[in-house]
Amino acid sequence: MIRLGMLTPSSNTRLEPATAALLRDAPGITAHFSRFRVTEITLSAAGLGQFDEAPIVDAAALLADAKVDAIAWNGTSAAWLGFARDEALCARIAQVTGIPAATAVLGFREAFNRAGIRRVGLVTPYTGDVQAKIQANWAAAGFDCAAERHCGLSDNFSFSEVPEAEVAAMARAVAAEGVDAVAVVCTNMAGTALVEDLEAELGIPVLDSIAVTLWAAIEAAGADPGRIAGGSRLFRLRAPDRSDRAPGL
Repeated sequence: MIRLGMLTPSSNTRLEPATAALLRDAPGITAHFSRFRVTEITLSAAGLGQFDEAPIVDAAALLADAKVDAIAWNGTSAAWLGFARDEALCARIAQVTGIPAATAVLGFREAFNRAGIRRVGLVTPYTGDVQAKIQANWAAAGFDCAAERHCGLSDNFSFSEVPEAEVAAMARAVAAEGVDAVAVVCTNMAGTALVEDLEAELGIPVLDSIAVTLWAAIEAAGADPGRIAGGSRLFRLRAPDRSDRAPGL
């Protein structure tokens, strides 16, 4: 049995059902959730303060009581705060709990690097200033996000209410600009159930934050993400030491 501990924004309603759906045909893997308060995505002091390390680590410590095999931060805050923020968080969680940690944003970076993805179609519900921070941070890491669409929203709960059809339309729009992959960056956005059909239609990988976090968490637990059924290319992306073939999606 593999138990995955999932750190969850308090106002998120998409994450738990989507994760359960991904795990439905993966016997022996279970997900267990701990929340801390996140209600807005802004660059204000209040918005940024929600991601201070202490409450996140406290929530992780509660998951450790359940003897989980890995702890994953199911949030994309490091996309605008910087990759180093999640690197430090994972180190702190591991130090406090003795359990390996993963995050959505570090998962995106790992998947992009393994698959050789450099031109990313960025799809989010966020405001323009948050989107610009993500573009700058990811560009500095070698990921060109010039092709982007965003909804201009800041209330975290409202992200879950963006219709699937709108998310799919944004994905198609960035794909049409000639990207290597589409990234739906938000764990409270309706992207997970769209991935298989969009990949078949667009012919490129479509990486959804909820799926990326689950993929990273399973790897952190030392297991094979290929146990997840379905057509998403992500779960067939092998670690370099699992195959003599070049990695790719």
